[in-house]
Formats: sequence, C-alpha cells, structure tokens
Amino acid sequence: MKEFIEYISKSLVDHPEELQVTEVEGERTVVYELRCNPEDVGKVIGKSGKTVGAIRTLLSTVAARQGRRAVLEVVE
Repeated sequence: MKEFIEYISKSLVDHPEELQVTEVEGERTVVYELRCNPEDVGKVIGKSGKTVGAIRTLLSTVAARQGRRAVLEVVE
C-alpha cells in the first residue's frame, strides 16, 4: 500500500524526489504519513480536500480487503 500512495502522490506533485511516505504499524491499523515539499501540499490535498479524500477512500478499500484499517496523514 505504501507503493500505491507513492505512485499516486508522485503523479500529483512538482517535486516527486522530495516525497516521503512513512509507514507506522499498529495492531490492526496502519498509519501512513505523507511528507512533501511545502509547495506541493496543496496539490496533494486538493480543492476542499477532495484529492486526499479520494486517496484515503482507495486506501481504506484496499486495507479492508486485507482485514486491516489504514489511515493517511499529510504532514507539513
């Protein structure tokens, strides 16, 4: 799933080399922290948060199929 987030996010940003996705494992939940260039944060979040909302929906769907829960946080 980490590669999935990186693939989608790198397609959106102007500085893909500065993009980092960190995976923090819990017992049943995985938290993904997305860090990128400050200029690109708005592109990842999107208008009214719709872009990051769509990424979170896809991530939750993939995680649910594996019987887990996944959360995406955009860290500035």
